[in-house]
Amino acid sequence: MFKHSLKTLIIMVKTITIKDDVYQKLKNQKRKEESFSDLFERLMDQKSCSGIHILEKLKSSVEFEGNEKETILADIMKKRSERRF
Repeated sequence: MFKHSLKTLIIMVKTITIKDDVYQKLKNQKRKEESFSDLFERLMDQKSCSGIHILEKLKSSVEFEGNEKETILADIMKKRSERRF
């Protein structure tokens, strides 16, 4: 007699847009075999506030001028819709 159990794993994927210099900072913090999701978890799970502090510093490092933000977002949305079938 065989017993079969099926578990469904649902992974939500989110796309974020960051500047190249912010990406480099994150990449420098990332360990060799660590994904960026794992990096964010590690930074947030540290007992000290340094993980949160790093994310807060990254958050405040992006500044837009004029309608630059709307232009970038429109370009991202256009590229996303082109990739979806």
